[in-house]
Amino acid sequence: MSEFTVKMGHNSQFKEGVKMWKKCYNDNNGTFKWNMWHRFQGEGNVYVLTSTMNNWAELDKEDSDEASNKCRSKAMDFIWPHVDKVQYNLAETMPEISRPTPKEGTKVVWVYNVKISNYSDFKDVTKEISSTMRSSGGGIRGTWYNVVGGGPDIADFFVAIPFVNFAELDEDRDGVWAIYEKAHGKKKADELRAKFRSALSSDWAYLYSLMEDLSSN
Repeated sequence: MSEFTVKMGHNSQFKEGVKMWKKCYNDNNGTFKWNMWHRFQGEGNVYVLTSTMNNWAELDKEDSDEASNKCRSKAMDFIWPHVDKVQYNLAETMPEISRPTPKEGTKVVWVYNVKISNYSDFKDVTKEISSTMRSSGGGIRGTWYNVVGGGPDIADFFVAIPFVNFAELDEDRDGVWAIYEKAHGKKKADELRAKFRSALSSDWAYLYSLMEDLSSN
């Protein structure tokens, strides 16, 4: 995950620079695939480039990406001058508590981030919730990620919940706590919610929309 904060007033130039780099990279038969997401709220004008790899060994191949090397000047001349700051992070999926497959046609993602003060309680709660969602909630809705390293302000874990569009957010459906309460009763739901809250040191959430013209997949 590469998070770019764009300089104020430089949004159009940044986007055009990414398009130029994308065209150069694809014209040179580059094989790297990525999605570019625009953060919908919060401080600054933020874009996040996401890509996936199957194992750590794939990082060893980055220096041999000839297409990227050929297009390096495009990035230096037309992207970086419009970037205020950039942050790089890695995260591993947690399949045991996540949806089994990606959602087709995803254009919007709600991302809920948490910093943990009690990992054992957090793990217990997420396992309990995911089990209930599988059995009583029609399936798990999001994908959980374990953030690998990073600075002091980076989340420890986050869950990404996909939507086809913003209109899907208007649909009236029960949240995970309501589903858990229906399945196990209010007392147990209140106890589990309290356990979850006590396991967190902080939490925050953002919406991201897919920028298809800046993505390549």
